[in-house]
Parts: sequence; C-alpha cells; structure tokens
Amino acid sequence: MTPDEISALPYRKNVGVVLVNQQGLVFTGQRIDNPGAAWQMPQGGIDEGEKPKEAALRELFEETGVRADLVEKIAKTRDWVTYDLPADLVGNIWKGRYRGQKQKWFLFRFLGQDSDVNIATEHPEFSVWAWKPHTEVIEGIVPFKRAVYEAVFDEFRDYFG
Repeated sequence: MTPDEISALPYRKNVGVVLVNQQGLVFTGQRIDNPGAAWQMPQGGIDEGEKPKEAALRELFEETGVRADLVEKIAKTRDWVTYDLPADLVGNIWKGRYRGQKQKWFLFRFLGQDSDVNIATEHPEFSVWAWKPHTEVIEGIVPFKRAVYEAVFDEFRDYFG
C-alpha cells in the first residue's frame, strides 16, 4: 500500500484497560504471539452497538478472566487516543482495512486477589503476566504504541504521581 492509501484508511475503534492493584502496580501480559518481546495491557475492539466501558470490561474478562465485579472504575481518557501501524503491518493486520487504532482507555482498580486472574482463557492473548510499575509497562510495549501508553499514563498521572 502507498502512504496515501494508508492515510485514507479509517482507525479501528478499540478500548484499553489500565488495571492497577492495591500497590499501584499495573497488570501487563506478554503477548502469546510475540514470545520474549511484546508486553501490553488488555485491549480490544468495540463490538457493534457496544459502549466503550462495556467493551473494556468484556475485553478485560476475555483476556484476564477478571470479572466486572472485581474492578472499580477510577477514570477514562477524555478523548480517543490514536496510533498508526507501521506501513509494513497495515496489509497484514485486520485484513488491511485499518491504518491503526482509535482507543478509549479506562483505569480500573483491581479489587480481587491474584488468584482471580486467569490468562488461560478461551482465546488466550498472553503467555505470562505480571504486576509492574507503570514506567516498566511503557518500556515493554512495542515502539509504535509507546506514545499511546505515555499519553494514557500522562492523563492518569494524578493516580500514578
């Protein structure tokens, strides 16, 4: 695809979840499709007719096994945050229909126990998971999503200090 063709593509609507435990550490999982490399927070597409918060809670459950009754909403991003895929990935991801993602992020406090987390879900996204300081979460994300993570943590800075 040419740069003009890519820039004409829409963004895929998506949600992301910053899940923090009682110690202020953030849930992050190592992507099952990129062993030894990419770590990220739960995220996923918004289904037709679904509200962003509903999508965030659904994605959180689908990727981590954490139920909605085990989290408390603290905040959400004011605006949508976008990122563009690297040009070489555009044709390989989402059947080439999107240039990147337009995301609404939610900050949830985890009220459960570590034993409530189960990444061995029906369609697993993560091979391992850990609670990490938000600065380490930013360092672990793939480079093309780093600006999104920085913007999200900057918007939620009052919570992280």
